[in-house]
Amino acid sequence: MGKYIEMIRIRFLMMLAYRTNYYSGILIYSINIGAYYFLWNAIYGGKENIQGLSITQMTTYLAVAWMARAFYFNNIDREIAMEIKEGKVAVEMVRPYPYLNMKMMQGLGEGIFRILFFSVPGMVIVTLVFPVDLSAHAATWLFFFLSLILSFIINTQINLLAGIATFFLFNNDGLIRAKRVVIDLFSGLILPISFYPMWAQNIMSYLPFQGISYIPSMIFTEGFKGNEILQALTTQAVWSLILILPIYVLWTIAKRQLVVQGG
Repeated sequence: MGKYIEMIRIRFLMMLAYRTNYYSGILIYSINIGAYYFLWNAIYGGKENIQGLSITQMTTYLAVAWMARAFYFNNIDREIAMEIKEGKVAVEMVRPYPYLNMKMMQGLGEGIFRILFFSVPGMVIVTLVFPVDLSAHAATWLFFFLSLILSFIINTQINLLAGIATFFLFNNDGLIRAKRVVIDLFSGLILPISFYPMWAQNIMSYLPFQGISYIPSMIFTEGFKGNEILQALTTQAVWSLILILPIYVLWTIAKRQLVVQGG
């Protein structure tokens, strides 16, 4: 574990050197949340709730979803793609640690930095400006943080799959961009999944994306209660295990047909 902790620390320090970018990002995210707040305020039009969520819960949902994104979001798919194109992956693969595990730890270090210097101050600002309801129940916070960790794992695993695809596509910039649009749309970041038509909800229930943003946000807003929380956490845990298989299979095949470009 010592080497992985060191990887997390190094990535954290690297992000710390560019922390000014995240201070400006707090303002951008706050403006983004404000725009969604006024949009949903108009959509509600005085209604007490829509699909079981009040306007305060919806505002909280949006704030938590965007601030949680700062934690689970990372660029390891682009990093893997770049290392493959530049031939650096050949050097990384002979180092005394699993390459994919190293990338995941780097993403975790980035996530820890973002949650401390981006999400926490960002939530403070948003709470002061908009009607965000922070839960007073310790159990809600505990389940939320557990769900947030699982959302990081699922999102990072999907990023690993997108990065590994570079071994076969050689240039997968389009795939990475498409992946980000799909995740933002189907994870519940832009629109809660419960607001989609029932046929779309049925389809998305068979996809891992709900475990990235929708589940932790619904837990925090207490849109999920009791057994619903346990079922949601179980769904995230199951997907985090299922995604290990395609990662292992693709990585095994990729190593056998490695072609270093520019090496």
